[in-house]
Amino acid sequence: MSELLKLENQLCHRFYTLSNAFTRAYRPLLKALDITYPQYITLMALWEANNITIAELLERTAIDGGAMTLILKKLSEKQFLTIEKDEHDKRVKRVMLTEEGKSKKHIAQDVPSQMLCKLDGMSHEESLQLRYLLDKLGSCFKADEQR
Repeated sequence: MSELLKLENQLCHRFYTLSNAFTRAYRPLLKALDITYPQYITLMALWEANNITIAELLERTAIDGGAMTLILKKLSEKQFLTIEKDEHDKRVKRVMLTEEGKSKKHIAQDVPSQMLCKLDGMSHEESLQLRYLLDKLGSCFKADEQR
């Protein structure tokens, strides 16, 4: 068997298992908010910049358009946000947090520090290096998509 085809040599498999582990680690932390991880990402983007277009939200979160439609529907049903047509261009839809959605930010404040506690075997410098390397890897795929 080729060394290239061994599962233990696959970088993508490490990302897959790590992604699943992160999602599982976030689940109990997000339970108090009654949201999923993709909904959390969406809310974080809106807490940074409220009243933005769906296109801007897609760009900020890098979430697939079809998945974002479902996320926005669920968050709207929970009354965390509203979606309205832009007053200048009716083809454009804007996403705005409700008071309920804004209030969830206070509950979410502790989530990042609780996740950092799970990385206790990693130094601050290592976490910065990892973030740099992940961003670099991500830019490789973005460049590949643009070709």
